[in-house]
Amino acid sequence: MDKIVMLSDGDCTAELQKYLSSLTSDQLTTVINSGSLKGKNAGAMIKGIFKGSPPDSTEGSSRRLLVYQHCIPLCESGDLQTEVAADIIGLLMLETQTLPGPSLAKLASLFVEAIKVGKMGSGKSLELFPTVLTALSACETLSYGEGELSGEEYKKQLINSLCSSRWDPQCVIHLTTMFRDVPVSSEELQFVVEKVVRMFTKLDLQEIPPLVYQLLLLSAKGCKKQVLDGIVCYFKEQDVCQEEEQKHGESLDLEVQSIPQDQLRHVEGTAILHIVFAIRLDHELGREFLKSFKTSYGDLCPFSVALLLSVARIQRYEEQVFDLLKGAIIKSFKDEQLQQGSKFLQDLLPEHCSLARMILDTVKNSVFGWDHVTQGLVQLGFYLMDAFGPKPGPFGKTTEGSATIARTPNQQACKLGGQVLLQGFKMHEPIRGEILDQVLNRLVTKTASPVNHYLDLFSDIVVSAPMILLESSSKPLLKVSMSLKDALILVLRKAMFSSQLDGRKSAVTGFLLLLKNFKVLGSLASSQCSQAISSSQIQVDVHARYNSAANEAFCLEILSSLRRCLGQQADVRLMLYEGFYDVLRRNSQLASSIMQTLFSQLRRYYEPEQDLLPPVKLEPCITALGDQVYLQEPLAHLLSCTVHCLLWLQNMRRSANPNTDDSGGEEEEEGEGYQSELQTILESMTRRMIKSELEDFELDKSAEFSTGSSVGVKNNIYAVLVMGVYEILMEYNFIKANYSKSCFEELLELFNRYHKLAEILKEKCGKGRVPSNKSPRSLLSLGFISTLLAVLFRDSSQSREEALSVLRSSGEFVRYAVNVAVQKTQQLEETGHTDGPDGQNTDRTFRFLCDMTSVLMWRYTNIPSVVEDAGKKEKRSSLSLLCLEGLLRIFTTCQQRYPDRMAQLLSTMDISEDNNEPDDGNVTEMNFFYIRQFQRALFTQLSGGEEEFNSKEAQLLVSILSVLSRQLKPSSQQFVQMITWTVKLCKETSFEDPAFAKGLLSLLFNLHVLYKSPVSLLLELCQDIHSQLGDIDQNVEVEKQSHFAIVNMKTATTGALLVLSQVDKVLDEVDWLIARKKSQPSSDKSGSGEATQTAGRQDPIEKAVMLQLGTLLTALNELVQTALLPGTCTITLLRELSRTYTILTTLVKYYIQVCASQQGALPARFEKLVKLSGSHLTPQCYSFFSYAQSGEFSGGNADDKKKKKRNDVNTAPSAKLLRETKSIPNVIFSIEQYEKYLITLSKKSKVNLMQYMKMSASRDFRINAVTLDAALQEQDESQGTNESQDAEEPKEPKQKKRKQ
Repeated sequence: MDKIVMLSDGDCTAELQKYLSSLTSDQLTTVINSGSLKGKNAGAMIKGIFKGSPPDSTEGSSRRLLVYQHCIPLCESGDLQTEVAADIIGLLMLETQTLPGPSLAKLASLFVEAIKVGKMGSGKSLELFPTVLTALSACETLSYGEGELSGEEYKKQLINSLCSSRWDPQCVIHLTTMFRDVPVSSEELQFVVEKVVRMFTKLDLQEIPPLVYQLLLLSAKGCKKQVLDGIVCYFKEQDVCQEEEQKHGESLDLEVQSIPQDQLRHVEGTAILHIVFAIRLDHELGREFLKSFKTSYGDLCPFSVALLLSVARIQRYEEQVFDLLKGAIIKSFKDEQLQQGSKFLQDLLPEHCSLARMILDTVKNSVFGWDHVTQGLVQLGFYLMDAFGPKPGPFGKTTEGSATIARTPNQQACKLGGQVLLQGFKMHEPIRGEILDQVLNRLVTKTASPVNHYLDLFSDIVVSAPMILLESSSKPLLKVSMSLKDALILVLRKAMFSSQLDGRKSAVTGFLLLLKNFKVLGSLASSQCSQAISSSQIQVDVHARYNSAANEAFCLEILSSLRRCLGQQADVRLMLYEGFYDVLRRNSQLASSIMQTLFSQLRRYYEPEQDLLPPVKLEPCITALGDQVYLQEPLAHLLSCTVHCLLWLQNMRRSANPNTDDSGGEEEEEGEGYQSELQTILESMTRRMIKSELEDFELDKSAEFSTGSSVGVKNNIYAVLVMGVYEILMEYNFIKANYSKSCFEELLELFNRYHKLAEILKEKCGKGRVPSNKSPRSLLSLGFISTLLAVLFRDSSQSREEALSVLRSSGEFVRYAVNVAVQKTQQLEETGHTDGPDGQNTDRTFRFLCDMTSVLMWRYTNIPSVVEDAGKKEKRSSLSLLCLEGLLRIFTTCQQRYPDRMAQLLSTMDISEDNNEPDDGNVTEMNFFYIRQFQRALFTQLSGGEEEFNSKEAQLLVSILSVLSRQLKPSSQQFVQMITWTVKLCKETSFEDPAFAKGLLSLLFNLHVLYKSPVSLLLELCQDIHSQLGDIDQNVEVEKQSHFAIVNMKTATTGALLVLSQVDKVLDEVDWLIARKKSQPSSDKSGSGEATQTAGRQDPIEKAVMLQLGTLLTALNELVQTALLPGTCTITLLRELSRTYTILTTLVKYYIQVCASQQGALPARFEKLVKLSGSHLTPQCYSFFSYAQSGEFSGGNADDKKKKKRNDVNTAPSAKLLRETKSIPNVIFSIEQYEKYLITLSKKSKVNLMQYMKMSASRDFRINAVTLDAALQEQDESQGTNESQDAEEPKEPKQKKRKQ
């Protein structure tokens, strides 16, 4: 070795050549081995060998080849030092260009063979391979097998053989790195990428991130989409396996997990970082990445969601990513809703992949150090809440109350945003501060729009993570608490005198919140005031750290600010009165201040002179501005607040010291002062209010109460205030009465006064142009009403019998109690809370609902309405009906507001002692037990004759059944029984009552759609409607058919409208399915195309679409021939026809797309569908247009039966309605568009679909057919397609001419 180096350095080339020639191959390799292993001068030695082996001589080149063939495995063996190996490979690279073609070919084959057998473990020598391949491709010709190939082709064969062989997992990363330097065509690159992606699963988890990194570098050459898809798919599969293992992990014995979860998450996190880094540098990669998710969200998975959120940190992609996610989320919720509401879609398609679950999984996974994802999650959460939160209604009013259950896709998306933030808050410490800041920021700054959803999120954070909240917010708050409090008070004070009413209201809300939450020491513990919220316990801890005297001073300061509100608008005062009760319950130490405030305010309106009537001054309660009169002081609410606070305090005192006789301590006495005075005032008010006549309040039964004039408005305000005062006094006296007969007689006196005024108001307001039968909102509290109903209907204790008989004897009073219960429940359903104490406390309101349900149910089932009505034939609805209405309201409210507590509500309804009570354990059983109760009641209604049939009661029963049946699982036995029962009822009931028929048919459709597709049902109903209403051609006798007796002359129009709304839903589903097929990648489509060609086999979605549309066309064909009444029904039918043709056009366009991508025969079903539309429906449509327009002139020139029927409806306005709409031109346009695209499809598919189409004679409705034919013959047939487009313009005016 030394000799070679010495000769090489001495420039004795001839000697060097001679010496090297004297060595045999084995000797040469031994020299190389020993030199390389010793490591010194190995490079110089190899240089010397090259120097003494001139490439142009045969011997030299073969010796060079020998060096290469020996050094490559030597470097791979791992025996050499790293620097030595690198040195050798570097030298070999430099000399590669000098090797002749055949040598290069041998070398390349050597590499390929080594890779195949897995001898390229360390990958050192692979750096040389690209150089060899580059040199190869430069060769002119190389022998290959028997013949010759150019160097470029030879290289291609090599790469092909390399990618087709088995790779050792160890060398995958090295090979990927190597291919970056190999010049390859795009097809070869695709082959390489696919091969590498397939190798992912063979590798160890830890080797994935470096491989991902190399792949991303390789993607600079192209195939970006395949690279990204491959990486995402791999992680998606790993996540699925991981999930499966976790599911079955519990059932299996303690096996080792094949993928440890934390390891997988860390690897995913690293891979995400690599991808985001690559996208930062290569914008083309970023574009490709986003493009792959734009078409369909079905490809998203927790990994790709996390990746998207990380990419969103790159500024140029931020907006795109969030828009993309927002669109995907809302579409996912909409699709889910569509699929859940239809058994037909559930059977046809696999279960919906929930994007919401993926996003929440991403939140869960991000615990494993994915800091780069958490920021995106916070942004996404707020983005969703801002975009989909409740919107302000007209005039900035908020329409929906808080705590609604998310039903619409928008509400669900907003809720998802809240869940992401809440879970993020619990899991990640670094983002807690930011989430709190942003929530509070929005609560303070969003004055114009509702912030219920942020309040809900804030309270969720407080309730579910109180200790975390304290750690992340309270300490800093306490440090700056004085300055923070001052700043807050300053802001609220400014708001208090804001020029905007909303600003003043926010100030009151803010002050009340502070009062509720700053505990003054010595206040009753939260549990005593039954406030079930954990935050109050925290407040005690937080504020105990600094003295309660400061707290008390702070609260008193706030109270003094709030007193100033008492001089402001009624709305502001109202908020104050509604909030004081809660403040008192949470902070009982403030009692005297609060009571003093209320007391002094009440005194302003109280007449102290005992002999004067009335006891209240109404004059100061109103104010005037210009010629308008406004309410200034909501007196009844003030009284209500005072009474409830007083009652609560007395209760507290009683429970705190039950033995003493209300005389303990000075504070007690100070309290006693205003308490006894208040009691005296209330007793005096009761006495004098009973004595007062209407005239005392300046009200008279013949006075004006219309809201049109200022006099009417003033009288109205007075009346409402007086009624409110009566109600509060009724509640107060009931509670104070302790079931004494004389007190109850007074109470009834109060009620009679109230009732008299209420009747006058009802009568007067009903006379106006807009009759309003809405009574003013009752001020009784929900708790009181539930107690009152219970004692009126179910209290059988002897001691109370005498007193209660006073109240029970007044039918009006009992009706009033039930009416108020209905009204309160309705308010709860609409806004989520009720007026009065406990109105905001969901647990207590739910308890009151349960109590009322049980009472109303008992009353309805135990006293049948027949018994009630026998005595007196009244116009108004009976008590049983009111109870039934109450039950319906309660069930609906429970489903809206407490959907998961429906079973709890039902379990409180103990109907009667002798019935077999349902087992509480099985929710479905119990639900069905009550369904059967109501079914029996309805059956009793229907089994009597039509004279005894009470339509209102039957409708309420049907509504209750439809609410309860929503609780049944569509897969359950009970659901099938329910639907069978409903179908039977529709087939056998023939009462001529449109409202009842509407309810029953709606119930049938709602159930049926969850059972199977309703098209066959629609067809039968359309046949019934046709046979009942007769044909548009009076000479045609329609075959008498009656599948459903519920469809008769009176109810057919109602039935038709319901059928059409159902048709609309079916069309929605079909439209959605076609859109879904269209958006599928073309690879899937070609599959469906091949399937279409194979005999009879067809894509299940396409087949289902055809069957649905086929049956719908037949059903519409029946309706189009029916003599429908002009008006809504006709216009709705025309709208559905137009929509049907539009969807047929969409289907035709889909097949045009399929035919363009691959040649396939059209399915036979599709041809049948086209034939059905062309030869059956279209001609009938044109006849129907003529009928609809002639209907404008003739008020019904048919036989007597039709005349009688038509006279029920005034045709003049209906005809005007039809003239004003563009319904008919729209349908004609849809038909012609459909035919236009059919022509295109006929050309593309080589099938003449137009043979089924008739030429329309309905462009102009009074045209001579003979002249038309002559004109058509003159025209060139080739203009057919243009004509169908141009013909739109003259059509509308010509129609209008006919409609004079």
